[in-house]
Amino acid sequence: MTITQIEGKGGLPMINVSNEHAEALISVYAGQVLSFTPKGAADVLFVSDKAYYAAGKAIKGGVPICWPWFGADPEGKGRPAHGFMRNRMWEVWGSSENADGSSSVTLGVESSPETLAIWPHAFKLAMEITVGKTLQLALVTHNTGDAAFSITQAMHTYFSVGDIAQTRVTGLEGTQYIDKAAGAGGAIKQQDGAVGIAAEVDRVYLDVPAALAIVDGALNRSIRITSSGNKTAVVWNPWAEIAASMADLQDDDYTRFVCVETTNAVDDVVEVPAGGEFRLVAEYAV
Repeated sequence: MTITQIEGKGGLPMINVSNEHAEALISVYAGQVLSFTPKGAADVLFVSDKAYYAAGKAIKGGVPICWPWFGADPEGKGRPAHGFMRNRMWEVWGSSENADGSSSVTLGVESSPETLAIWPHAFKLAMEITVGKTLQLALVTHNTGDAAFSITQAMHTYFSVGDIAQTRVTGLEGTQYIDKAAGAGGAIKQQDGAVGIAAEVDRVYLDVPAALAIVDGALNRSIRITSSGNKTAVVWNPWAEIAASMADLQDDDYTRFVCVETTNAVDDVVEVPAGGEFRLVAEYAV
């Protein structure tokens, strides 16, 4: 078998995947992919060396899941930012070895009295992960209740780069974005050329295309991001001051990653009908 359950850092249950195409590490806690390393290549994902691996804490790096809301509590009830999925235990719902040499793992969570007390809707949430020549991710929301509900969500992916100063995000040229960086006040601006990062960047891009890329000059590689189910994408890098204030980031970690997030954010709200499902999909290729 190329899919092995192991005890990871902090005693958390994890899954190692190793096949002819790539290796990956998946945390069952938080339903979070932590590593994707195509054969002969460097890891596509970044995880902080100071990340927390403990119950109730989010793991800083990989692909954290923001669900059933992205950003601050939409109802202002004091619930945690980015929902309640990135710091709870998930379950392994299935795994398979595929004919093309790839490996698939499905993790999931069902609503419980605990989740219903936080968010009063019945659901099943699945994270479908396929590790092959590319990393394919599908976040699948099933509404198991008898009334529609609305969500915002994200795959808050941390991509590893050799040097942020030599990194560009392409595919967003000419796109409007909401600038949420310090002092920007949420102004709507238009992207001029590729996205370069030389200060704090916290932007929600609107009406985004299906294909984006991270061009990494230092590692001489390009990471292609293909998505569906989303109209928005977030580009985030905390830069020096904010990184230094985060206990689970090293002071200079901001030079080694960029978050390009596949999102349903701001006005890109998804309504899931009773008995229905919604799929947010992303694929990462080097």
